[in-house]
Amino acid sequence: QVQLVESGGGLVQAGGSLRLSCAASGSMVTINYMGWYRQAPGKQRELAAAITSSGNTNYADSVKGRFTISRDNAKNSVYLQMNSLKPEDTAVYYCYANQVVLSNGVIYGVWGRGTQVTVSS
Repeated sequence: QVQLVESGGGLVQAGGSLRLSCAASGSMVTINYMGWYRQAPGKQRELAAAITSSGNTNYADSVKGRFTISRDNAKNSVYLQMNSLKPEDTAVYYCYANQVVLSNGVIYGVWGRGTQVTVSS
């Protein structure tokens, strides 16, 4: 099986920075798509940023210019550098992997357990 483990969340003041990390464990060949979703209290889960194995990225309009997603394919890891944080960025951030290629098949839709990011004003 494949598991995603996030780290790097915490409490930060508005204007500060945090870096989230997510490492995938298991016997995989590659992961075609990795991303970070977030869910604020009382709101639906939404995409914050995503990246393909070839390095193509996609960002929510609300984080463009402030967040940067990157990945290390050799480590099956994805990172989210968050700068100029705002109180509205407060949410649980979930790591997501899709099209996880194994030696004997493909797994779709793997989620981490989430890490809390709280931005105080």
